[in-house]
Amino acid sequence: MIKAGIAGATGYTGIELVQLLHRHPQAVLQWITSVNSAGKPLSEVHAAPWNYPLITLEAAYARAAEVDVVFLCLPHGQSIEAARTFAAAGIAVIDLSADFRLPSVDAYRRWYGLEHTAPELLPSFVYGLCEVNREKLRTARLIAVPGCYPTTVNLGLYPLAKAGWLGDRVIIDSKSGVSGAGRTAKQPYMFVEANENMTPYAIGHRHRHIAEMELVLNGASPGGACRFTFSPHLLPASRGILSTMYVRAPAGVTETQIRDLYAATYAGEPFIHLLPAGQQATLRHTVHSNRCAISITADDPDDPSCRDFIIVATEDNLLKGASGQAVQCMNLAFGLDEIAGLI
Repeated sequence: MIKAGIAGATGYTGIELVQLLHRHPQAVLQWITSVNSAGKPLSEVHAAPWNYPLITLEAAYARAAEVDVVFLCLPHGQSIEAARTFAAAGIAVIDLSADFRLPSVDAYRRWYGLEHTAPELLPSFVYGLCEVNREKLRTARLIAVPGCYPTTVNLGLYPLAKAGWLGDRVIIDSKSGVSGAGRTAKQPYMFVEANENMTPYAIGHRHRHIAEMELVLNGASPGGACRFTFSPHLLPASRGILSTMYVRAPAGVTETQIRDLYAATYAGEPFIHLLPAGQQATLRHTVHSNRCAISITADDPDDPSCRDFIIVATEDNLLKGASGQAVQCMNLAFGLDEIAGLI
């Protein structure tokens, strides 16, 4: 059995991890932490049937030897010291924050406005997009779980980028359920503010997750840098992300060729659901699952020379966009069945 700990178990991603690991056939939870609720059982903080005691992060440091892997569900800026401490103790680290996703301190400073205090660890972290970095993840001890928005965008566009068919400009319209903002009470996320409303935020070249799109897609493309115009929106739903991406393919590339490309790229992938022609990916295809659903539509299906295509990708932001993907990474890193505990 893989012995696991969770740092930051009372947020939305943390409680999802508790549920996933509790039912995982080859993992067992040893301890879970909370900043504000240490000393209480989990059942007092969440409507959950488990009485796991919540401990402080400092207490978890003292009990590091009890676990094989620790999941860090902490805000960005707060995972750095925890990752350093557990890594020094020889514990595998799977970080769900943004602290180790970007390859350089300059990129981290530019997008997050913070100084990275563990630059020596950055080269050792593997970006945990399983469908792209599977082989690297099999031997990884330090893993950075991708952000929720970039997971839909990167999986939705990766085949085009790898083939050199992405072009130099992509427009992305993404919508996320309110849980993506975390459990902290803030006015825009209150029921009366969010219900029957839809709010764009950080639009233009401002949202931090653009850095991960550039990292993966421009890194995969042989044709040079693509610029991403990304517009995220707060959706009046509890969970789920739907990303609509507008791309222009090279002249002569047909819808059939694009469909064949996606089918070949994602052949055998257990968590990629490619929709047939005429169907569109929706939240209901993926909510409460670790799947990413992808649909492909020509802008003008009656024009055989049409170069404009609309790619839609959906996921559950708390599962494939966070905790489910983290468990998928753990399964790969520890040589388990990749789908264990996820289907």
